[in-house]
Amino acid sequence: MLQQKIKDLAKEYADEFIEIRHHLHAHPELSYQEFETGKYVQSKLQSFGIPFEVKATTGILGIIKGKNPDSRVIALRADLDALPIQEENKVPYQSQHAGIMHACGHDVHTTILLGTAKILNELKNEWEGTVKLIFQPGEERNPGGASYMIKEGVLDNPKPRGIFGLHVHPGLDLGKLSFRKGRVMASADELYVTIRSKGGHAAAPHLTADTVLVASQLIVSLQQVISRNNNPISPSVLSICSIQGGHTTNVIPSEVKLMGTFRAMDEEWRYKAHELIRKQVKGIAEATGAEIDLHIDIGYPTVNNNPALTETAWQLANSYMGKENVLETEMRMGAEDFGFYTQRVPGCFYRLGVRNEKEGIIHNVHTPQFNIDERAIEIGMGMMAWLGASAL
Repeated sequence: MLQQKIKDLAKEYADEFIEIRHHLHAHPELSYQEFETGKYVQSKLQSFGIPFEVKATTGILGIIKGKNPDSRVIALRADLDALPIQEENKVPYQSQHAGIMHACGHDVHTTILLGTAKILNELKNEWEGTVKLIFQPGEERNPGGASYMIKEGVLDNPKPRGIFGLHVHPGLDLGKLSFRKGRVMASADELYVTIRSKGGHAAAPHLTADTVLVASQLIVSLQQVISRNNNPISPSVLSICSIQGGHTTNVIPSEVKLMGTFRAMDEEWRYKAHELIRKQVKGIAEATGAEIDLHIDIGYPTVNNNPALTETAWQLANSYMGKENVLETEMRMGAEDFGFYTQRVPGCFYRLGVRNEKEGIIHNVHTPQFNIDERAIEIGMGMMAWLGASAL
């Protein structure tokens, strides 16, 4: 039985791939700088006998052909990059690069896809079709490495019927998976605002535009744009996370800068909101006499899981894991550039439980203490191999 063979190989290779994860974790690289990580992945694919191409400078596209390779095409995706965070975990495989850490689990994702590749390649005479292995750069940084990989044709010639990606979930216990149909993660755009005037004495605000007051008005009014124009049953959030300007108590600064993020679950509302934000900025500038420059850096789209593909994956997970271990993922306002793939082909982005409270493995992603229960690697690569061999 194919499923049991996959489980047996995942168990047999677990220790090997935990060591691979240790290497990746100890040698993190930032977005679009994954040169050594990419070479390492290439070396592993070469050792498995899997052909590959380099894409988007540091990305890799591997190909495994099973029986009747034209009969079905499935894509599997992992991300390579790390975050600018100083690791605080005291483990033998601690990051060797100061200020850089795999704090979002991309080392785990890459390890799992490599393990999946080895399993599928070893069993390629027992499943039908072709599997594309997408190792992409730059998930953590606009415009998203997925967009570059797509531009370089990873979803073409042949086009996959579906694509699967996973993400470690520190809120989900080891031994669990979770899925959700439809919208599961938000779009994410970055806001950059510069407010200027000639500046002036705090005792004579009438001689200039008060850039700090203008910034305050703008922050409050942008919240009204969201709360009074968006349908309240459709999640959306705008957060101004940085305000910079001024250096003393009695001088109105000539410049104040704001930075923030805007997120939405509905793509139509997303772009309508952009126009409303621009109108609000223009109106406040005219009303106050300040000069306001606004830049909206368009980021990742909504991750929209194809219902039919997700149902297929869910049922395969029930079979592989046991129905009691497969849950429904919560909707979240975090973003993922996997959304670019779901705009082009049916996609399913699911969660892998890595939490172990007894061992103190409880910290969230993007924190200096993030880690996983590494037994999740065996589960992850087995499940992804099962999807690659069986879905569609």
